[in-house]
Amino acid sequence: MSRIGNKVIELPKGVSCTYANGKVSVKGPKGELHQPINGDFNISVEEGKVSLKRPTNQKEDKSKHGLYRALIANMVEGVTNGYKRQMELVGVGYKASAQNNVLELSLGYSHSVFVAVPTEVKVQAVQEKGQNPMIILEGIDKQLVGQMAAKIKSLRNVEPYKGKGIRYVGEYVRRKAGKAAAK
Repeated sequence: MSRIGNKVIELPKGVSCTYANGKVSVKGPKGELHQPINGDFNISVEEGKVSLKRPTNQKEDKSKHGLYRALIANMVEGVTNGYKRQMELVGVGYKASAQNNVLELSLGYSHSVFVAVPTEVKVQAVQEKGQNPMIILEGIDKQLVGQMAAKIKSLRNVEPYKGKGIRYVGEYVRRKAGKAAAK
């Protein structure tokens, strides 16, 4: 029995949800999102609440029941509040600048790294005096924001000895001790 799949999704004011031809559409103040859903699932939208019913109790339907409910809940959250991911660049000389959805990063390589960010995601590069440079990604699609953040982070993973690299704000980095001095 799927506990997540059986939960009812509450629609906030100003958010509408429709289901037709195997596609769920959620429209809200920040934009509109679409998600294909297996046509066998029964999705009912009534009085500001969305509920899902699975067609059978087979393993595949059980596993997708909670998945589809979570995807729809993430879409509702995205068009209502949006998603935000903050990353910081830790390292001497690490810099970031953003122009026209192109992110330019100086990460200690001999060249600058350019990352094209989709138009659905808004990118900012912030540099405050005495602080590490920060990259802020904002958008309504949780998967797209997370995917872009992971792609940027993979350009310079945090190394465990000095802690240099790109990390999420608030991320804990496990540090290792370096070589012991010889006697």
